[in-house]
Amino acid sequence: MYSKTSSEYKVENDRLFAFYQENQDRKVRNHILQLNLGLVRKEVCHWINQCQENYDDLLQVGCLGLLRAIERFDPQKGYAFSSFALPYIRGEIQHYLRDKGYSIRIPRRCLELKTQSNRISRELRNKLNRQPTDKEIARELGVSIEEWYDVKLAHRNREPISLDATTNDEDDRTSLADCLPDNQYRSFQLVQEDKIRLNNALSQLEDGTRKVLEFVFLQDLTQKETAEKLGISVITVSRRVKKGIAKMRGLIEPEEF
Repeated sequence: MYSKTSSEYKVENDRLFAFYQENQDRKVRNHILQLNLGLVRKEVCHWINQCQENYDDLLQVGCLGLLRAIERFDPQKGYAFSSFALPYIRGEIQHYLRDKGYSIRIPRRCLELKTQSNRISRELRNKLNRQPTDKEIARELGVSIEEWYDVKLAHRNREPISLDATTNDEDDRTSLADCLPDNQYRSFQLVQEDKIRLNNALSQLEDGTRKVLEFVFLQDLTQKETAEKLGISVITVSRRVKKGIAKMRGLIEPEEF
């Protein structure tokens, strides 16, 4: 079966996008999707061994991301469609996997204590006519307040953050690992608690700052792409990245590590 060379692919892609920009023809859009299906297949192959989902399901989800990229791509801006489309494809798959389940395996004891705590909280609330305190719940569970805090933290932060994720901007290669007191730490060296604390810190950020960090670090968008998605300037994105990293540093106490 004949396959297009890189130059032939680019010429065909440019021609189709030029036509689609003028006519918004659904058949042309579908042709662009078929031409770029290899981008989805490549991304699916990256994720297929990291989850329990089947290939066809991930392929369909990735195609949704590809369609969104096709709708938003502007050939006049000069960058390659493959670079533009990849964050949409990857982001769609990541959101799907997050919705389908949790990637942190919570210990059985934590699961059991959380189930018991739900019942105990209801009973105490009815008895006291108010929301029970953490100390009261821990006492009824028969555990220390520290263990109860760990149970709550584990359930609140099931999605780990990749500490090695960095911005795609050449002049700013900040990573989330820079938030840690010891810059020698990296994700493969960190125990699960460290990842959970970072995720907890991210959840405490102001909404605008948190969205910027999620786009830049979790979806691998450049600061320019993030600015376009949020409708703000690149300078604002850069400021929020720095502000977010500084804020997260303050939320993570050195003695916790």
